[in-house]
Amino acid sequence: MTRSSTSRRWALRACAAGAVLALGAGSAMANNWPDKPITLVVPYTAGGPTDVVARLIAVPMGQSLGQTVLVENTVGAGGTIAPARVAKSKNDGYTILIHHMGMATAPALYKKLPYDPLKDFEYIGQVLDVPMTLLSRKDFPASNFKELQDYVKKNQDKVSLANAGIGAVSQLCGMLFMHQMGVKLTTVPYKGAGPAMNDLMGGQVDLLCDQTTQTVPVIKDGKRAKVFGVTTSERLSSLPEIPTLNEQGLKGFDVKVWHGMYAPKGTPKDVVDKINKALNVALKDDNVKKRIAELSSDLVSPEKATPEGLRKHLEAEVARWDKVIKAAGVTAE
Repeated sequence: MTRSSTSRRWALRACAAGAVLALGAGSAMANNWPDKPITLVVPYTAGGPTDVVARLIAVPMGQSLGQTVLVENTVGAGGTIAPARVAKSKNDGYTILIHHMGMATAPALYKKLPYDPLKDFEYIGQVLDVPMTLLSRKDFPASNFKELQDYVKKNQDKVSLANAGIGAVSQLCGMLFMHQMGVKLTTVPYKGAGPAMNDLMGGQVDLLCDQTTQTVPVIKDGKRAKVFGVTTSERLSSLPEIPTLNEQGLKGFDVKVWHGMYAPKGTPKDVVDKINKALNVALKDDNVKKRIAELSSDLVSPEKATPEGLRKHLEAEVARWDKVIKAAGVTAE
């Protein structure tokens, strides 16, 4: 046997030994995981719709995992800073992300996105679907959707439309509303849904399209804002008296905000499976189900609350919103 062949054989043995050690280390980590708190990163401000969902499921998830799940709000750049942070985090399962449909719209909205939603993450599972509603300040001149249409078309240069910031679903919903109405309103971006809602109720802005997790308490109060319709194709069982925008003339208007949970690419499958199991425990929690129903939202089916369910949905949504956003002419730097 030649010296070169002997060297190659020793090199192959070394590689094999290294692979076994790496596999063993990964298995050991998965077996001991978690042995410290997990951070659940939210791309938006505290008190906003996604934050409400995160804090609601964090408690039962933590109980299931035997460790605290800490909610961290990492805001900015239209919700793209948080995914970028998680994508670059250590892939040990201790830093995970909850994000809404912004994961699917960001590739079309931003020219230079610091991460790839389809390549830089491991999928944990879908969480819930959230309808949206169109609201106005309580003293807005219109009292129903027909009056709103007439007023907006005649006074578009005077009407302001709030959103939770560039890239937020409220911005996308508002842009689609303007596109289908054939008007251009003065858009007012905020640093989160909470501040936008506060200014709407305070009368500083005219209109806002936002998620039911944020708007249902205001709608049921009936004194702080007016509601003109829901964004889904069918009426909500919790708000049956409120017609859809579709049935009132905006044909095909259907926006439902879905949420998913992600981990950095390369997170061990055993760890992802443990997080997924904890997520599914949380989705069956009685308090979670009660609170989500109160917010007129829908927890996803067990089939959707899986890595494969989220992967397929994200791929389909990226393709869908790419066409919608480009047709609407919505872009961000």
